[in-house]
Amino acid sequence: MQPDTEALTTGENASVDESILPAPSLRRRVMQAFSHRSLLAGTVICLVLVVLVLAAPLLTSADPNLQDPLSAFAEPSGAHLMGADSFGRDLVARVLYGGRTTMLASLWVVLLGGLVGTALGLVAGYFGGAIGFVIMRLVDLLLAFPGILLALAVAAVLGPGLSNGVIAVAVILVPVYARLVEGATVEVLHLPYVDAAVTLGASPWQIIRRHILPNVASGIIVLTTSWLGIAALWIAALGFIGLGVQPPTAEWGAILNDGANYITVAWWITVFPGVFLALFVVGVNLLGDGLRDELDPTLSRDIGRA
Repeated sequence: MQPDTEALTTGENASVDESILPAPSLRRRVMQAFSHRSLLAGTVICLVLVVLVLAAPLLTSADPNLQDPLSAFAEPSGAHLMGADSFGRDLVARVLYGGRTTMLASLWVVLLGGLVGTALGLVAGYFGGAIGFVIMRLVDLLLAFPGILLALAVAAVLGPGLSNGVIAVAVILVPVYARLVEGATVEVLHLPYVDAAVTLGASPWQIIRRHILPNVASGIIVLTTSWLGIAALWIAALGFIGLGVQPPTAEWGAILNDGANYITVAWWITVFPGVFLALFVVGVNLLGDGLRDELDPTLSRDIGRA
C-alpha cells in the first residue's frame, strides 16, 4: 500500500513521516558530514600535513641528520628552502621527517591511553561494586595530579627517550578515557535492550561488544581526535626539555629546542617547525569539533555548516 503523498505534501505546516522515507546513501551521508566547515577544514589540513611528511623522500633528497658545518645557520634560500640549523642540517628534511616522529608518537599515545582507559572504564561501568570503586578511585588519583607533573614524573622514572615519552603521555590520557567511558557505560546499562539481553542470558562480553561499545564509540572517537593534537604538544614539550627523542633524531619539539638559543639570529629554526606543529594541532582540533557535532545526537546538525 502506497503512502498518501498528496496528504503528506499538502498544507503549509504538514510534516513528513521520516520512517517512510528512504535512508540516505553512504555518499550522501559523507557529503552531508563534509558540509560542516570545521570538519572539512580540519580534514584538509590534516591530510595535507600527512601527505607532506609521508612524501618526505620525494620532496627532499637531504639527509635530516647530515651535518654540514659550512651551511650552519644558512638562511632560507634555493639550496635550503627553510634554512639550516646550527649544525648545517637542512630544515626541510628535519621538519618533514620530524613530523613523522611527532605524528606517529601522538598516534601511539592515543592508542595506548585509549585502549587502557577504555578497558578500565568498561570494566568499572559494567561490573561496578568493589571493582568499579577501586578502578575509579585510582582514576581519581591520577586526575588529581597536574598533567605536566605526572608526565615529567613518569618520564623521569623511565628515563629519556621517545618510547618512554609516549608511555608518560599515555598515562595522562588513561584516566580521561576511563572517566568518559565509565559514565557512558553506566548510562547505557539502564537502557531497556540491555536489560533484555541480560534476561536472555547474554554474557558480559557479548553485552559489552554488541550493545555498550557501539553506544560509547562516538565519544571515544571525538576524544581521540581532540587528544591527538594535545598529545603532539606533550610529545613536543618532552622533546623540548630533553626527555623525549634524543639527538640526532628529528622531532618538532627537539628542533624547537635546538633553535631556542638562536632565535634572535636564526629565526627559521624555530618558526618553521612551530608552524607545522601549530597547523597539526589546529587541524585535529577542528576535526574533533566537526566529529563531535556530527556524532553527538544532542547537538543540532546545522551547527557549523556552510
